[in-house]
Amino acid sequence: MSTIDKIWFTRCPVPTASGLAHNLGWLNEEFGEVGVLQDAGPELAEHHFDHRLLGLFREGGNVPALAALSEGARTRLIGLTWIEEWQSVLVRPESGITGAAGLRGARIALPKWAETRARSFPRAMALHGIKGALSQAGLGFDDVTFVEVEQPASDVGRGAAGRAWSWPGIRELADGEVDAIYVKGARSADQAREIGAVVAVDLDAHPDRRTRVNNGTPRPITVHEDLLADHPDLVAAFLAQTLRAADWAAGNLEAVRDILAAETRSGADGVTTAYRGDFHRTLHPDLSPERLELLRVQKDFLLVHGFLAADVDLDAWVAHEPLATARELLADRDAGQDRVTV
Repeated sequence: MSTIDKIWFTRCPVPTASGLAHNLGWLNEEFGEVGVLQDAGPELAEHHFDHRLLGLFREGGNVPALAALSEGARTRLIGLTWIEEWQSVLVRPESGITGAAGLRGARIALPKWAETRARSFPRAMALHGIKGALSQAGLGFDDVTFVEVEQPASDVGRGAAGRAWSWPGIRELADGEVDAIYVKGARSADQAREIGAVVAVDLDAHPDRRTRVNNGTPRPITVHEDLLADHPDLVAAFLAQTLRAADWAAGNLEAVRDILAAETRSGADGVTTAYRGDFHRTLHPDLSPERLELLRVQKDFLLVHGFLAADVDLDAWVAHEPLATARELLADRDAGQDRVTV
């Protein structure tokens, strides 16, 4: 049986119930002091992308998770979340582009390949986001011209702390080198406002979720398969705290927004723009057939466009038991509290 010296946690700077559980101190209450890869040195921080750290819980983009799996990382999928986060195509206000059809003939920013497939997630995001926008007008990649742009540093360790990175293509859009860029999230909303860009296509507004399948939609929660095999109680406990935080978020919108502003290094306006409606009520992870099928759409896209080293078996990747156990743990805890109250 594997020995776990420390529990580690890594997440992307977006709305996640696991991130809330960490910020609220509940993961430390459960496991003692949890190590956070974002606060670690570069050697450990690399495991956000390769997932080769035994005691690691990762909730983050599916591109690195699937790329690592395709290259032999021994991980299991224990949950999926889906958060609408202002996926949009931005243009300059004078461009005359006011919808998906107007993208025909446009120069579209496409981040360059990084040193690994996993770190090339900005390219994958832009490519799939633009595909979703074009599909709304019956257009395809042949109807636009891609212009390669530099992608931001994708570090998650100490070097990234406090860095207000620039969304790929934002400078080129401001300078007129491209006509449109794909963006998502609070940071890009802030930067769009700074350069005076406007939304040409709001992907979140489309009724078909498949048009906005991307790196974070759906977003996987993964663990090392040995952690799950040898310490299923730890995995279930992590998910129970995540579900608990999702329940808490449903009744604490302003507190959630405050945490997100710090997580995303964005202003209040950016957070409000990016995370709209009742997003705080839908942070619970699940492994529903719908979310798994949407993940399959993403997997197939990544395989076709070279972001995976080989095809992967999603059905074999999924582990349903930990989430079911976590729900039982949470129900038992709530029932115990009710008995104490009475």
